[in-house]
Amino acid sequence: MSTRKPDDDKLDRIVAAARRAAEQRELGYRERALKMYPWVCGRCGRTFTRANLQELTVHHRNHDHDDNPADGSNWELLCVYCHDNEHSRYIDHVRGAGYETPPPTSAAATSNPFADLKALLARGKGEA
Repeated sequence: MSTRKPDDDKLDRIVAAARRAAEQRELGYRERALKMYPWVCGRCGRTFTRANLQELTVHHRNHDHDDNPADGSNWELLCVYCHDNEHSRYIDHVRGAGYETPPPTSAAATSNPFADLKALLARGKGEA
């Protein structure tokens, strides 16, 4: 059994190359989406200008960041808040609404707070 130590320099180069490739891929579809669509969040309707454009993100409708068709059919522009919300909802959906096991059920009520209401009301009328 070999106990070779991983080549840290090689791993660093691989990670750096992957990050550069992802950044280039993102710049490509982001720039295309910003040219195609109005600068408005597709969920909340917030409008963007050059001053706050960094808060407008490109959301992949099918959650596949490598699916970038030329017609932009897999993209929608969302503000960072709506984008985070969309991904949270997706994660909840994939996980089954966030429950690893079915949600606990509450125990059935065992008392009736109105059991003697008629008698109490009748007694109250007699005292008035």
